[in-house]
Amino acid sequence: MELNPLDTEQIGIQTLERTLIKSHSKRSLKIGLPKETSIDERRVSLTPEGISTLVANGHELFIEKNAGIDAHFTDQEYADAGAEIAYSAEELFKESELIVKVAPPTLNEQEWMQKGQILVSALHLGHTRYEFLKKLIDKGVCAIGYEFIKGDDGEFPIVRMMHEITGSMAVQIATHYLENRSDGQGTMLGGISGVPPATVVILGAGITGEYAARTALGYGAQVFVMDNNLAALRRLENALDRRIVTATANHHYLTKAMGFADVVIGAALIEGERAPCWVTEEMVDMMKPGSVIVDTVIDQGGCVATSEPTTHSNPVFRKNDVIHYCVPNIPSNVARTATYALNNVLVPYLLQLGDAANIKECLWNNSALRHGTYIYKNHLTKKSLANLFDIPYREIEMLIASQI
Repeated sequence: MELNPLDTEQIGIQTLERTLIKSHSKRSLKIGLPKETSIDERRVSLTPEGISTLVANGHELFIEKNAGIDAHFTDQEYADAGAEIAYSAEELFKESELIVKVAPPTLNEQEWMQKGQILVSALHLGHTRYEFLKKLIDKGVCAIGYEFIKGDDGEFPIVRMMHEITGSMAVQIATHYLENRSDGQGTMLGGISGVPPATVVILGAGITGEYAARTALGYGAQVFVMDNNLAALRRLENALDRRIVTATANHHYLTKAMGFADVVIGAALIEGERAPCWVTEEMVDMMKPGSVIVDTVIDQGGCVATSEPTTHSNPVFRKNDVIHYCVPNIPSNVARTATYALNNVLVPYLLQLGDAANIKECLWNNSALRHGTYIYKNHLTKKSLANLFDIPYREIEMLIASQI
């Protein structure tokens, strides 16, 4: 078969399909993909190629009409892959044993969920409410969160994929808002001969911070990365051939950095917990007029005190004469790329759910999905969530081992 070297999407998914098509599932799962209704959420969890792999392994797929339209996947493509088009979200929820979403279920969707149903979606810790968790607990749903799924290598694969996209896009976004047409300071990120480049300060040396640093260096910017994890800073220095300047994120260095930064990328994150708030309003007040903050962890609460959630349709606000971009779902603006990224990670996990005789067996044998589960058998299973919302919790290993 002749391959188009530019058709990178298809090459990746074809390789995935060749590997996974051989899986022999022990049961046929009814899997539902509703259309996302959260503000400006354009992604969908599975591509038509992913659907084809799951159908070939004996699973039934239901997808709500126009669920993939914003990522430029048509209903016809999904139907050709073997999915059944559902014309009502309520109907889809009632037909499906397993719901795969991008955003957490809405209030209406929670009402349609049933006892024993499996939910795989993001949780968005920064916006999670007690009532949301209590509803799912009372419903008897088994809920698996993208933020908690952790591989044997210690990585969070879905989080990593989205963070790679977010880090790269954060710098593109900041570049746009530095321009005069966006009421920025009129600075070119990379500078030119005889004119120094802009300074980008990145808070956090994790995956988002790394990809933001790579992109900013590609533009020619001067890049500072700050974190309290010296091992992470050392790793990033080595990975980027010491082309960045690093510093610990203490009050002294943060205060100095805010004073000379043209762009601040907020990427400080502790996996599975709310983001730490490192930058105070007083520090923001010291920034140059027209400088830009992109808080990429706003969905986890934000790491800048002046950050407030915005949307793709109204993405920025100005506070202390600094432009703030605080959109929670940055990857949604490249919905097709993000959907392929989600699909490539999710399909193997969905096949593993089908390979097990039941959810209990799957969670017992699959440490990634077990770690990803935050509600099981009418119990919260994450200590971090229990501490946030004062809800009792049980260790999931104990729940699986018991006969509850």
